[in-house]
Amino acid sequence: MDEQPEPAQTAGGGLDRRAELSEFLRTRRARLKPEDVGLPDFGRRRVPGLRREELAQLAGVSVAYYTRLEQGNGRNVSAEVLDAIARALRLSDAEHSHLTHLAKPKQHKKKPAARGRQVRPALRHLLDSIDSVPAYIVGRRSEILAWNRMAAALFGDWAELPAPERNWARLVFLRPDYRELFVEWDRKAADIVGYLRMDAGCHPDDPQLSALVGELSVKSEEFRRLWAAHDVKEKSYGVKRMRHPLVGDLTLSFETFRLVDDAEQSLITYHAEPDSASAEALRLLASWGADAVRSGTGASSAPPA
Repeated sequence: MDEQPEPAQTAGGGLDRRAELSEFLRTRRARLKPEDVGLPDFGRRRVPGLRREELAQLAGVSVAYYTRLEQGNGRNVSAEVLDAIARALRLSDAEHSHLTHLAKPKQHKKKPAARGRQVRPALRHLLDSIDSVPAYIVGRRSEILAWNRMAAALFGDWAELPAPERNWARLVFLRPDYRELFVEWDRKAADIVGYLRMDAGCHPDDPQLSALVGELSVKSEEFRRLWAAHDVKEKSYGVKRMRHPLVGDLTLSFETFRLVDDAEQSLITYHAEPDSASAEALRLLASWGADAVRSGTGASSAPPA
């Protein structure tokens, strides 16, 4: 089994921002080939990807300057230089944002942990009123904060779990029945890690996030491998294929709505194409209600999500 590096941490329990910046730039550079960026390839390379001097040339900065940045020293780097490096590395919008957060971290007002997990009563009422669409609210660190009856029927009754276990990362990587629910489990797992990477870039000093990453790195080889890749992504919509124990295969579209008054919380909804087999399956789950939760997920064991 290939050993993946443990996540670097600071003395305060957060992730080491300098190490994160260094590894992110190194892994982005390693995935590019000279022909990808219009440079000649002069034969076999000792390590994969572009050389530092090639990347510096593309970005229009000195090799020494880029080397310091890739060593984790982002102090005083300008937005213009970061933009140039992002273009040279062919970064996506999400990756560009992540690079900026790592190199030029913003000062966040610290919220009490309990307050950050609070969901406004009006939002809870909204969830309860959506009786035909699975919907839930997710917060930082992939924490599941609130959900409606249909979400419980589809994903499992999270009320049966201790609050710390209501977390997408823990559920997807540590509970075997989630592998059975998500037909394309690998994609779901990669999405979760990409989201956590974005969160870590914005909040590298968060000891709870660091503890979650450390726990998953110890308990899951797949998580450790995906985390070491330093891939980041933001998915606001898409399609998930699932295999529910009661109603069988479903193909559902999801939409993500980030809350205007609290960017750390998002409302996620799932819906099926009208008149499709998946729509009929959701109608069956809705009609069964609490019986679907009890019979479909085995509340005494592990609920799928």
